[in-house]
Amino acid sequence: MCGIAGIIRFDKQPIESDRLRDACLNLRHRGPDDSGTWLHEPTQLVGLAAVRLAILDPSPAGHQPMLRQNRFVLVHNGEIYNYRELRRELVALGEIFTTDSDTEVILAACIRWGTEAMRRFAGMWALAFYDTQTCRGFLARDRLGVKPLFYTANAKRLAFASELGPLTKLVDLDCVINTSAVVQHLQFGFIAGDHTIYAGAKRLEPGHVLSFDQNGSLKSERYYSLPVMATAKPIDYADACREVRRAIEQAVIACRVSHVPIGAFLSGGLDSSIVVYHLAAAIGRPIQTFSVGYDGHGAYDETPYARLVARHFGTDHHEFILSERDVLKAIPSILDHLGEPVGDSSIIPTALLAEGVRPHVTVALSGDGGDELFGGYWRYLGHGTLQSYTQIPPFIRHGAVEPILHSLSTARSSPMRNCVRQFRKLLRAAGQTSAIARHVTWSKILSPDAKSIFSDLAVCGETEEWTLQRARALLNGAETHDELNSILAFDLQHQLPADMLQKVDLASMMHSLEVRVPLLEHAVVELATSLPSSYKIDRGVRKRILLDAYRGLLPDEILGRPKKGFEVPIGEYLRGPLKSYFFDIVDRSTVESFGLLNFDRVFEVYEQHRSRREDHADLLFALLSLCHWSKRK
Repeated sequence: MCGIAGIIRFDKQPIESDRLRDACLNLRHRGPDDSGTWLHEPTQLVGLAAVRLAILDPSPAGHQPMLRQNRFVLVHNGEIYNYRELRRELVALGEIFTTDSDTEVILAACIRWGTEAMRRFAGMWALAFYDTQTCRGFLARDRLGVKPLFYTANAKRLAFASELGPLTKLVDLDCVINTSAVVQHLQFGFIAGDHTIYAGAKRLEPGHVLSFDQNGSLKSERYYSLPVMATAKPIDYADACREVRRAIEQAVIACRVSHVPIGAFLSGGLDSSIVVYHLAAAIGRPIQTFSVGYDGHGAYDETPYARLVARHFGTDHHEFILSERDVLKAIPSILDHLGEPVGDSSIIPTALLAEGVRPHVTVALSGDGGDELFGGYWRYLGHGTLQSYTQIPPFIRHGAVEPILHSLSTARSSPMRNCVRQFRKLLRAAGQTSAIARHVTWSKILSPDAKSIFSDLAVCGETEEWTLQRARALLNGAETHDELNSILAFDLQHQLPADMLQKVDLASMMHSLEVRVPLLEHAVVELATSLPSSYKIDRGVRKRILLDAYRGLLPDEILGRPKKGFEVPIGEYLRGPLKSYFFDIVDRSTVESFGLLNFDRVFEVYEQHRSRREDHADLLFALLSLCHWSKRK
């Protein structure tokens, strides 16, 4: 695991070597074990930089940037789990290796197969490859977008970095704010696609390569797309359960390749428990597991379930119980670390968990991706629930049920109030006829009433239409006959990399911890996407196939427990101890500096939240993150 950066000049102006050294300093948290720069001589028109978190072949032999034949050079971030198999294949073709690092294998593969090498890799990566003889190269990112890569390009140069903040310091970036990204951030809680908060920077999308030459010609190509679900008769359900279990087992075994200590996040939920089950079986001795809980906020605390799983599999379990003071103290430093706003408040517990884990292990496996693959989120149930609700006579719905719903208070800390919150959200999509349109509506953190924080409501409609168009493009122009599978495929390509994976990378690498996601290994993903949605959600049961595949292998209490997200009690904190900090940051001058927002209306939205008339926790945190970023950019 590393951080990478680089500059390619098209205007024949030599690169300042100090820029590359500064990039290493700005990325040091991602790789504290080693760093290096390479500048192409004699032209000085191409320069690469890397910092290293040494995991495979931790010796100096794995140093980056890595050169081969005094011609080819590579920097990469991530791990290729099948590098030993690829190495054997390359040795048979005549290649000679001098290290036991995946870096050397990646470099040899790129030399021999070019961008086609990406299709052979299993793992997570963001990389840059350059051929000094042909003056050509490419950037590439893994299939699902586990590892990030940002870039900026104009007629004079191409520059890239693992994080947006260091990229702004690597070159003189046009830092005009991308207003479309601001709207995305406040509508959905994340910035998707190739957009970033800056108009002058982009993120390389998952499954893409960006090829370049010394004349400034750039070509972006998608090398990987999710396979469309086959229309042939699906695999038998019992066989599918066995295949899912086998695929996840193989993915966990692949992800344990490491020359340094490895453990696992354990929330006590289904996905993390499955990963722990397979990791414990593969290693054959007590593994280290880690969970986080909250003192005084039992509705958000999953540690009893995590303890149960840890006892069941005999793990060496560590708990980090966070007090209100711990969380409030951490928020400013976590927000300070971000190169662009992040609207997902679970970055806070993720960062605090990573900080606690790092003294024990260098690598942690996580269960991320299971909800998007197998239908774990509440919003996936919403389509059937809404259909059932609309069967109730309109005079009862509009005359009795909905007035009562809108008169009740909401909060995530109470099961009943949270149910009210979810049902109100359900009703937002009552007029939508398309499953994708309903899904996009439910994915918003901005309620219809809160839209008025924008001075011009048209910007919300434009962003929503862009999202729907993107959905059609990602789904190859049309939804499949299986609506739920279309929605899951969209989330895997849209929200997952922009929100969950981006958040986990930032929070973990802030503390030099590598997080691996076996459920997102492409063999697991392709199997899951090939299955009919009835195998995933059936009669209100989410993740049906996972429950059945692991029945008898996991404790019954885990299989029968309700779904709970990995959340911080941010809504409760905003109502009380965070209020003064919130308004210190989200002040009138900062809010209105974007030219999009109305501060008075923001204050009204806050008051709705404080009084529990509405739950705006996600939106308020997104505003806090946005304004904090604006003040320090």
